[in-house]
Amino acid sequence: MQVWPGQAYPLGATYDGAGTNFAVFSEAADRIELCLLHDDGSETAIELRETDAFVRHAYLPGVMPGQRYGFRVHGPYEPERGQRCNSAKLLLDPYAKAISGSIEWGEEVYGYHFKSPGRRNDLDSAPHTMSSVVVNPYFDWGDDRRPRTEYHHTVLYEAHVKGLTMRHPGLPDELRGTYAALAHPAIIEHLTELGVTALELMPVHQFVNDHRLVDMSLNNYWGYNTIGFFAPHNAYASWGDRGQQVLEFKSAVRALHEAGIEVILDVVYNHTAEGNHLGPTLSFKGLDNASYYRLTDDPAYYMDTTGTGNSLLMRSPHVLQLIMDSLRYWVTEMHVDGFRFDLAATLARQFHEVDRLSSFFDLVQQDPVVSQVKLIAEPWDVGEGGYQVGNFPPLWTEWNGKYRDTVRDMWRGEPQTLAEFASRLTGSSDLYQDDGRRPLASINFVTCHDGFTMHDLVSYNEKHNDANGEDNRDGESHNRSWNCGAEGDTDDPEVLALRGRQMRNFTATLLLSQGVPMLSHGDEFARTQHGNNNAYCQDTELSWVPWPEDGSELLEFTRAMVWLRREHPVFRRRRFFHGRPVEGTHDDLSDIAWFTPAGEEMTQDDWDSTQARALSVFLNGNAISEPGPRGERIADDSFLMLFNASPKTLEFVVPVNHGRQWQVVVDTGRSAGVAPGTGAKVKAGDRLSLVDRSMVVLQRPA
Repeated sequence: MQVWPGQAYPLGATYDGAGTNFAVFSEAADRIELCLLHDDGSETAIELRETDAFVRHAYLPGVMPGQRYGFRVHGPYEPERGQRCNSAKLLLDPYAKAISGSIEWGEEVYGYHFKSPGRRNDLDSAPHTMSSVVVNPYFDWGDDRRPRTEYHHTVLYEAHVKGLTMRHPGLPDELRGTYAALAHPAIIEHLTELGVTALELMPVHQFVNDHRLVDMSLNNYWGYNTIGFFAPHNAYASWGDRGQQVLEFKSAVRALHEAGIEVILDVVYNHTAEGNHLGPTLSFKGLDNASYYRLTDDPAYYMDTTGTGNSLLMRSPHVLQLIMDSLRYWVTEMHVDGFRFDLAATLARQFHEVDRLSSFFDLVQQDPVVSQVKLIAEPWDVGEGGYQVGNFPPLWTEWNGKYRDTVRDMWRGEPQTLAEFASRLTGSSDLYQDDGRRPLASINFVTCHDGFTMHDLVSYNEKHNDANGEDNRDGESHNRSWNCGAEGDTDDPEVLALRGRQMRNFTATLLLSQGVPMLSHGDEFARTQHGNNNAYCQDTELSWVPWPEDGSELLEFTRAMVWLRREHPVFRRRRFFHGRPVEGTHDDLSDIAWFTPAGEEMTQDDWDSTQARALSVFLNGNAISEPGPRGERIADDSFLMLFNASPKTLEFVVPVNHGRQWQVVVDTGRSAGVAPGTGAKVKAGDRLSLVDRSMVVLQRPA
């Protein structure tokens, strides 16, 4: 076989039509072998002799897409000094664009012996581990164009590739649970009818099913256990894992874009699947452990701010390069539209503290590619000082955990000040305004993959995670949930009616709040996980969305709320409310006003009362301060939102000075809500009776 010197960049395996260039970084290695893997189990080893700045490389003419390969690294195995090189372990390429196979768990894939952890293990891992794959980068994107939906028009829909599609009755069996299923007209039709503008996919980077879970006959279903930051997860491909997964993912993105739907990836750059000092040797650990991971003062051990065993070393230039190269690859080559960063506070940890001006954020800010897509932070990790909601740089939006907690507490009747609820409803100015951000920095959600589904949020007081095999110790114990009077399944009509109201309350509140709403897949069908609030290991019907054949009232209500938001800019303002009339709008009413149920403007005592559970808010459609895309004035209908989170029926008075004629467009006290334009008409001064724990929205034409 011919071996040419090749190039040190780009890293990974790069096919150019005639052959493939291989390049891999390791500062720790004495020498590195590139191993070409053959279907009969044999391999051809080629030493990478060319080295530039610790990058070893070679070009192999005639090596084509589909070729499987790995690396063997010869170097120090000295855990006490932070290095774990071991040439007996076939290593994945950190820049592999596709990965084939899965791990067959056993002592072979570990760098030590189970019975003697201090002794190096020289068992060959090649027959038991995954392999990297050379891919063909060429793909016919046709006239693919990014939707580039602005945040104030965005409705996010968090979904799992398999969970969303596995049980859909309109999909062929061979497509269920795959990237191809995302591109199927049945899935796209549901998303477009719902009004979704962006599909936020749970991890699709190649991940590993943990040894512990496999031994328990479970799986890492969620996928927050990445080993390949450039490779689409091979188990979600319907027709092969020798590069076919790349083509299938690209085809799904192209189809979703054609429907006007953005694709946002949930990415896990805070740790890898190699775990702690007792974890397997799959890639980074064997290439250059000390360059990739944060080690403790005793370098035999890993610093862990993620709860997974390790954390990537964010002050390492090679780690930063890996992450930025990965992000750019998914934008430029895979055409994705943004990222949601799991445990993003870890990315800000250069040393121990969370520093929002860390190197990672500096790199993102100046990057001409990555800075132009949607960047969403999960603004916390498990380390000290890790809860950082409101503290990310201006370029970023954030999952607003305070929104989730406040809205849950409001509707379950927990004592709190109404000021907190009002702030969350209007975009959380207390979190975002001081650094120049706007309401759209707040990604609002009531439920997500982690925790109870919306159905379970109103059906369970306690978690029921026994199926996870940890004696119900795992998962969050403080869920801010309320079972409405019965734990779990019940046939009590009053309890079921109350649960229905609560789900409509959460849905309407979410979609009519300022900020960017995010729905969790299946909540529109009242999907249940039977009280399991940590279904990370449940790759079963427990986690898969059960699609009703004839729709549901909650689905219709959710659609109505999405479209009410979509049609009215007063619910998706780009600037915070002023709390006063807006100049130049020819309206002497404030852009927002707050009232007690008696129709009187709120006083400070009303705001401070922790027992208050009801209020009204007036949104003035004639006082929108931000201009339209061509500088034009934006005018909309006005709305009055009435909230009764108390346990009894309350009378609300329609304020007398904010409009004479109104129409009911939402009433969560009714099983189907109210279709916009079909509700009763009311006048200023009229009294409306709101049943316990319900919400009414009135509309006044501009």
